[in-house]
Amino acid sequence: MAYKIGSGCVSCGACADACPVGAISQGEDHFEIDANSCLDCGSCADTCPNGAISPAE
Repeated sequence: MAYKIGSGCVSCGACADACPVGAISQGEDHFEIDANSCLDCGSCADTCPNGAISPAE
């Protein structure tokens, strides 16, 4: 199961830097996670200062 970035994202980029496979990129409104590339490791969620990243359902 991949992770998702919610509306609390302020586009700081911390999650993109933490992703070991580069699955996170800047989207139109905030950063987005490519679910097909996501390893479900949680590195992004651990580094998000706003808690905007959670497991996708």
